[in-house]
Amino acid sequence: MSPRPNRRTVVFGLLILFTVGMGAVATDQASASYLRGRHYYSGWSYQPRSSYYYSYYYYKPYSSYSGYKHHYCVYYPTRTRYVYYYNPVRRVYWGRYDLKEKGYSLLAEKDRKEKLDDIPEDAFPEPGKMPEIPDSEDGERMLPIDPSSLPSTEDPKDAPK
Repeated sequence: MSPRPNRRTVVFGLLILFTVGMGAVATDQASASYLRGRHYYSGWSYQPRSSYYYSYYYYKPYSSYSGYKHHYCVYYPTRTRYVYYYNPVRRVYWGRYDLKEKGYSLLAEKDRKEKLDDIPEDAFPEPGKMPEIPDSEDGERMLPIDPSSLPSTEDPKDAPK
């Protein structure tokens, strides 16, 4: 018969298991945060009433910011060359990503509007670098949208006629 461990040994063993377990959880959370990083895009959803797709652009204004803020990316099946960026707090479109030119057009403050149809085409400057992450002060630029993530704008072949 093997001797029974004393209470001190059991407590010490449980403490080690708890510490190792918490370290694994912290490592998993840290790597999940690292994988998402400071900014990332969500998947796409469809808004049938207005006939557009939208995605969230999640970002941290600074690395140690707790949680994420977001803006919307809007993709219209009738305007497949561009992905438009919308600020939900100010309720304005503030720029667009040109999928053909692979560059961003940042609107001047005076040209930012709630409705895309209220922004004249010539208000969008030539596409260039991605803008800085919103509300940031360190100069880090936003990630461009991945064109391969965009939803298909073609009707499925098996769609009812």
